[in-house]
Amino acid sequence: MTNPLLTDWTTPFGLPPFDAITDDDFGPAVQAALNEARANIAAITDNPDAPTFANTIEALELAEGRLNAVLGAFFTVAGADSNPAREALQREFAPMLSAYGSEITQNRALFDRVEALWTQRETLDLTDEQARVLLLTRRGFVRAGAQLEGFAADRLKEVKSRLSVLGTQFSQNLLADEREWEMPLSVADLAALPDFVQAAARAAGAERGAKGPIVTLSRSLIVPFLQFSPNRDLRRQAYEAWVARGANGGETDNRGIAAEILELRAERAMLLGYDSFADYKLETEMAGTPQAVRDLLMQVWEPAVTAADADAERLQAMLHNDGQTGPLEPWDWRYYSEKRRRAEHDLDEGAIKPYLQLDRMIEAVFACANRLFGLEFQPVDGPLYHPDVRLWEVTRKGEHVAVFVGDYFARASKRSGAWCTAMRSQQRLAGEVRPIVINVCNFAKPEAGQPALLSYDDARTLFHEFGHALHQMLSNVTYESISGTSVARDFVELPSQLYEHWLEVPAVLEEFATHAETGEAMPAEMLKRLLAASTYDMGFQTVEYVASALVDLEFHEGEPPADPMQKQAEILEGLGMPHAIGMRHATPHFAHVFSGDGYSAGYYSYMWSEVMDADAFAAFDEAGDPFDPALAEKLERNILSAGGSAEAAELYTAFRGRMPGVEALLKGRGLADAA
Repeated sequence: MTNPLLTDWTTPFGLPPFDAITDDDFGPAVQAALNEARANIAAITDNPDAPTFANTIEALELAEGRLNAVLGAFFTVAGADSNPAREALQREFAPMLSAYGSEITQNRALFDRVEALWTQRETLDLTDEQARVLLLTRRGFVRAGAQLEGFAADRLKEVKSRLSVLGTQFSQNLLADEREWEMPLSVADLAALPDFVQAAARAAGAERGAKGPIVTLSRSLIVPFLQFSPNRDLRRQAYEAWVARGANGGETDNRGIAAEILELRAERAMLLGYDSFADYKLETEMAGTPQAVRDLLMQVWEPAVTAADADAERLQAMLHNDGQTGPLEPWDWRYYSEKRRRAEHDLDEGAIKPYLQLDRMIEAVFACANRLFGLEFQPVDGPLYHPDVRLWEVTRKGEHVAVFVGDYFARASKRSGAWCTAMRSQQRLAGEVRPIVINVCNFAKPEAGQPALLSYDDARTLFHEFGHALHQMLSNVTYESISGTSVARDFVELPSQLYEHWLEVPAVLEEFATHAETGEAMPAEMLKRLLAASTYDMGFQTVEYVASALVDLEFHEGEPPADPMQKQAEILEGLGMPHAIGMRHATPHFAHVFSGDGYSAGYYSYMWSEVMDADAFAAFDEAGDPFDPALAEKLERNILSAGGSAEAAELYTAFRGRMPGVEALLKGRGLADAA
C-alpha cells in the first residue's frame, strides 16, 4: 500500500494529506525521506565538477525537500494533537535526526566544497542574497563543528544526540504533567466564579470526560481561576500544581534533565572553542554578548521591581482587609490585582470578555492585514488533523499568497503555549513555492453552541502569533534557508510584538469588539478605560518575565550548576525577587529553554525585540495614521518580506533610519516614571 506521505500531494494547496495519513506512515516516510536526502547530499559531494554556487549551495538548499515536507506534517500533529504513538515517534526521531544533522555538518567533502566557495566569494559574482546564503551556510557548518576532528568531532556528535533526546523528554514530561492534573470544583466553588470561567471549567470537564467542572493546568483556564476564585485554599492548590509542572518526582520530573542539558551545552560550547554556551549562542544574535543582554535586562529590571513592590503593598493591604493574615503570596496576586483593577479602572474582565469574541478578533487580525498589506482571507476546505482546525486561503489582488491554518483551542493532546510555524516555507529556487503557515493557541474552548470569548491578553496573543504568520506569508526571497522567520532569535519577535500594537488602535476595537449576545459595539467609555489600563500591573508582568530571562542567561554563562533549582533560587535572591511573584517559567517547565536550543540563552529576545517594536510603532504614531500606506510598504519591504537576507540591524535601520534605545520600551510598559 502506498504511503500517502511519499506521494505527490494532490490535496488543495499541497496541504499534507492528513485525512489519509496514519501514525504508522510517519516512521517509514521519515526513513525514506532521510535516505533520499542522503542520496542528494552524496550527489553533491560525488560531483566531479568544481564547486559552484549552483551545484553546491543551491543543491544543498534543495536536498531535503521531501524530508522537510514529511517532518512539517509530523511535528504539526506531534505538538498540537499528540498521542502515545506520536510521542513514541518523537523519541525515535530525535536521535535519528540529530545523527543525520551531524552526518551532514561533519561531512568533510561537503564542507570542503562550501569552504572553496567561501574563499573564492569575491570572484563569484553573487547577488546580495546569494552572498548572504553562502555566509550563513558556511557559518552554520563551522558552528556545528565541521572543522573539528577526532575525539572532539565524535564527542560533539554524541552531545548533540543526547541533547535532542533530552529536549524531547523534557517536552513530553511537561505535557504529561499538564495532561494528568485536574482539580474538580464543587457547586459552591463554581458558583463563585464569573460565567465565562464556569463555562470554561465545564467545557474542560466535558473534554476530559470528568464527572463535572474542573480546573486544568491550561493557562487559559488556570489564570482566570486564580484571578477570580475567592477560595484562597483552592487558589493555592491550583497555583502550586501549576508551578510544580515538571517537578513532581517520578518519571516526569524534569529537574535532572535540566541539569544534564546545561552540562552538555557547556561541553558543546567548550568543544567549539567558546568560554560558555551563552557566548556561543549570542555570537550570531543582535545582542552579540551576554553583557549586552544583561545591560538591557537590568535597565528594565530595576524600574519594574520598584513598580511591583509598590503594587504589592497595595495588594497586601487588600488581603489584610479581607481578614487574611501573613504576607501576600503568589496565589494571591492575580486575585487582588483583578479586584484592584475593577476598583481603580472600573474594568471587570467578566464584562469585557463578551466583547472579545474569537471569531470577531480573527476578523480584526485579518482586517488590519488587509489595510496594511492588501491581504484578503477566504475560508477554504482541505485535509486537516483535528475538527477544531480552520483553513483560509490568503490572496492579494487575486494572486495566491499563502495558506493560513488556525488551531485555537486548548486540549489535553496539545502542548501548552502559543506558536507559529510554517508547514511549508516560501522560496523560489524550486519554482514559486508559497507558504503554509499555522498559528496554534490554547484558548479555552466554549461549551457547545456558545461563542469562544477571549481575555484581552488572549486577544493580544492572537495578534502576536499572526505577526509571526505575516513574517512567513509575506516572505519574498529565493532561498528557503533565509525565508520568513529564519532570522536572528532576538529579531524574530519584532514582527509579532509589533503587530500587537494594532489591537490597541481604538478604531480596530470600535469595529470588532462587539457583544456576543447583543451585537452592540463596546461602549466608548469601556473602550477608553480598557486602553487606559493597558499598562496596568506591568510591574508584575515585567518582573516575572525578566526574572526568567536573567535565570536563563545565568544558567548558560557560567559553570553549569549541579543543582539548577538551587542556582535558580540563588539568582532570584540576588536580584531581590519580590516574594509574591514567581518566574513566568521556572526551570522544570521552562520549555522555551529546555525543550530545544531555540530560546536557550535567548529568552531575553522578546525584550530585545520589544525595544524595536515600541520604536517601530512610534513611526506610525509620528505619521499620524496607524495604517499609513507608505510606512506599511516600507515595513513589508525591509522587514516582513526580507527574511534573513541581511543582518537584522541593517534591516531595521533600513525601515526606521536608526537603531532605537530602551526609552520607548519603558514608556510603552508604563515604567518610565519608575526608572
